[in-house]
Amino acid sequence: MIVADTHKAAVERMLAYIDDHLTEPVTLQKLAGVACYSPWHSARMFKELTGMAPFSYLRHRRLSEAARRLQQNDVRIVDVAFDFVFDSHEGFTRAFSRQFGMNPQSFRRDFARISSIRLSDKTKDMVRHHGGGRVIKTVFVQVVERPARKAVVRFAQKASHYFEYCEEVGCDTWDVLSSVKEALNEPIGMWMPLAMRRLGSGEYLQGVEVPCDWKGEVPNGFDVIELPPCSLMIFQGPPFDETRFEQAITDLWDVMKRYDPTLYGYEWADDTGPRFQLAPMGYRGYIEGRPVRRIS
Repeated sequence: MIVADTHKAAVERMLAYIDDHLTEPVTLQKLAGVACYSPWHSARMFKELTGMAPFSYLRHRRLSEAARRLQQNDVRIVDVAFDFVFDSHEGFTRAFSRQFGMNPQSFRRDFARISSIRLSDKTKDMVRHHGGGRVIKTVFVQVVERPARKAVVRFAQKASHYFEYCEEVGCDTWDVLSSVKEALNEPIGMWMPLAMRRLGSGEYLQGVEVPCDWKGEVPNGFDVIELPPCSLMIFQGPPFDETRFEQAITDLWDVMKRYDPTLYGYEWADDTGPRFQLAPMGYRGYIEGRPVRRIS
C-alpha cells in the first residue's frame, strides 16, 4: 500500500507539472525529475495509473486547452499552434482533427458560441479501479448552443439503445446517413424525449442533422423531423482501444451520472432535445451530448 501511494503521488506530481507547463517544452527527463524516479520507471508508472503514455496525455491536454483558446475570435490558429508547442500549423491541424473529429477552422466556425467549462479537480478526473490500481482519465466538457435544424432519421418501434436498434432495423442506417448531402455534422444516435417521439416509435433512433431549409432527397424508409434550438453539454472521453469501446461508453456514462451541471450554472433539460452519441472511435474518445439549460 505504501508503494502504491508513493507511485500515485509521483504520478500526481507529473500531472501537475504537465498542467503547469503546457506552453513549454516538456521532456521525459523533466517529468522523471519531478517524479523522483528513473525516466523508464516514471513513464511506466504514468501509463499504469492514467492509461495513457506521458506524451499522449500531454498532447491531449494541450489540444484541449488549445480548443478553449480558439474560442477567442481575435486569436490566430497558427499562434495557438505555436503557443502549445506544435512545430507547424499543419501538424497542429492533423492532431486537432484526430482528437476532436474536426479541424480547428471548423471548430471555431461551428462552436463560435461555446461556453467552455473548466472542470473542478474532483470532476476532471474519471476514476475507476482496474487491476488493483487507480486509473485517472481526463474528460473534456463544453456547452454548445445548437440552433433550430432538421434531421434525417430512421425510426424504430421499440429500440432503447444502439444494439436493440440494429437488431430491429439493421446496421446499414449509418452508411445511408453518411451519404446525405449538406449534412451539418456526422451521423448520430439519439435518445428522443417522450414529447418528441413519433407515435409508435421507440426511444432510440439514428439520424443526421441538416439545415432548416434542406430540400434534399429523403432516403427510402427515412423521415425528416424538426429539432428545436437547445443547449448541449458535450462530454468527450479519452482515447481508447477500439476493442474496448463498450467499456469506454460505460466509463463516460459513469462520469455523466455523477456530474453536477449546477456547479457551472446549468441544469439538465432532457425535454428540450435529444441526448445523442457519436460513433465510438478510439483515436478521439467516446463523445456524448445531453441537453441543458442555464439556471436563471
